[in-house]
Amino acid sequence: MEEYPTGFRFYPTEEELISFYLHNQLHGLKQDKLHRAIPVLDIFDTEPWNLPQVAGELCREDREQWFFFAPMQEREARGGRPSRSMATGYWKATGSLGYVYSSDNKVIGVKKSMVFYLGKPPTGRKTKWKLNEYRAIELSPPNPNSGSNISIPKLKREFTLCRVYVVSGNSRAFDRRPPEAVARETTIQGGYGAGSSGGGGCGDPSLSGIVAGNAESSNQWETASLEEPFWDWELLDMDWL
Repeated sequence: MEEYPTGFRFYPTEEELISFYLHNQLHGLKQDKLHRAIPVLDIFDTEPWNLPQVAGELCREDREQWFFFAPMQEREARGGRPSRSMATGYWKATGSLGYVYSSDNKVIGVKKSMVFYLGKPPTGRKTKWKLNEYRAIELSPPNPNSGSNISIPKLKREFTLCRVYVVSGNSRAFDRRPPEAVARETTIQGGYGAGSSGGGGCGDPSLSGIVAGNAESSNQWETASLEEPFWDWELLDMDWL
């Protein structure tokens, strides 16, 4: 296996997951390179605690998150709903759908979050295993015979991209800075704050930029609160929910 620099970690943004990795998988491009990081696997047939062992070589040693391309299930291809159950438990959707935006504020996909439960619904026991399922949205070219120049959004179904991770309860789960660096930052925030015991505000604009940047990077999996796209959800075929 190729050697990587100390500290190397596969940590893509949501935009990169959809616009590069999922897009190339859907179009059959760069397969060998893609699958070194994100292999193809029907993860809904595999218990989550077994997924790290079958992750891509770039993620196999990771202890926090793993990525997979999940192909469309046969029952979904026949018009049914996808199955997210297995012998030991099931994945249950949580929260609401979120849009994924590109850097120029265009909607490129949707994200759904799930939690794994042991047992059978509705009495299953919640675990710390979570999953974000991403689907790409592509705009179909306008129909020249319709007299409209509006492109229709279409959910791509052939593959989804799934990020599986464990809820650690540690706010620094994805923070690779040494603890002493975080301690120094906390001290700076406390010293320049507006008197709040929680180190809330930051009086120095330059320091507030640093703090905001760190906050943004540690929450990169949240959907950006930007302007909603022009279409309604009903325009998308959402039977996969």
